[in-house]
Amino acid sequence: MSHPRIVNLGLPKTGTTTLATALEAAGLRVADGMIRDENGKRFGFVGRLMYKGYFESGDPLAYMPTFDAFTEVSVVRKGRNFWPQTDWALIDAIRTRYPGTRFLLSTRDTAKHADSIRRWSNLGTRRLPEAHVPGLPQWHGHRPGEIERWIEGHTRFCHRVFAGADDFLAFDIEDPEAKDKIAAFTGLELPWWGKVNVNENNKADHDGTGSPEKTEWEEAAIVTAANIAPPGTGGGGT
Repeated sequence: MSHPRIVNLGLPKTGTTTLATALEAAGLRVADGMIRDENGKRFGFVGRLMYKGYFESGDPLAYMPTFDAFTEVSVVRKGRNFWPQTDWALIDAIRTRYPGTRFLLSTRDTAKHADSIRRWSNLGTRRLPEAHVPGLPQWHGHRPGEIERWIEGHTRFCHRVFAGADDFLAFDIEDPEAKDKIAAFTGLELPWWGKVNVNENNKADHDGTGSPEKTEWEEAAIVTAANIAPPGTGGGGT
């Protein structure tokens, strides 16, 4: 591999699909949310596969050996609730087994980020508050300020885990210099940078409200994956 493996620790609605598109344009094989095999059959959510690999062998990336980058690793949907980016053990396992991996933390202004989560289908109104999400226990997230506190807590967690390390870069997706910072950090040339997965029909109003969008995973980038299961396995499951 002539380029470093890349793992993004950002929460949903921080430009993870934009990052995936940019890395794909740079020639990387990217896992973003859900992956499918070469026949289009659902292979599994990235977060689920990371935990499956970790608990079976200690290797969170065992079921995705052909991928270069992982941009959206969490999922909270229909009983599935996996958040590897909040789990020190998962992060440490990747750092230990894959030296040289570059960890990114995609962020946004906290108020804008929380507003985007609340307006994205039922992510902030039902899925997050009703699930046991690390840092946001069940029944939290409905009240003003709770999602904001969760976002800020995750950012502090990542900075604490990587304090003083040179394999970590936090960036604001709206920073005009984000592309150049990521390129310098990873050593990649990024021929494309822009915005993906933006619903032009559901922009925030002046008071931060808007109509529901399509579900997060209906809009998620689906990656065609070949030979993604380790030898002797029958697939990852969803």
